Amino acid sequence: MFKLNRKGFTLVEIMIVVAIIALLAAIAIPNLLRARHNANEASAISALRTLSTAMESFRAAQTPPSYPASLAVLSSATPPYIDGALAGATASSAAKQGYFYAYTSGVNTYSVTGSPAVSGTTGTRVFFVDESGVLRLTNATGAPLE
Repeated sequence: MFKLNRKGFTLVEIMIVVAIIALLAAIAIPNLLRARHNANEASAISALRTLSTAMESFRAAQTPPSYPASLAVLSSATPPYIDGALAGATASSAAKQGYFYAYTSGVNTYSVTGSPAVSGTTGTRVFFVDESGVLRLTNATGAPLE
């Protein structure tokens, strides 16, 4: 009698392992994408709260009180009110965690709108904050929903 010396795996065993891995990936990947999507939206909400606080701090430090002309003013102050990545996350530059921020200011008013860089992928909801400090969702035209 002779003894079989089997080393390695058969093709069927390898195919079963690949099928199991593919099944697990099909279940896990959508959940990971949804988690990233939700994290981007939570980050946008946090960024708008940070911007609102920075705007009011900047305004309180000015004589006469006024809001900054741009977000870049907040990041270039000494010490800075916000980080440069947030100030530079405009629609014409790199997004910060999947969102762009549009800033407009008036004499005693301002508004910041946070929009997803790729709607449906990096985020779905559009957020808005103004001098009231209340964070709101916006409609398709960017007007705040009450």
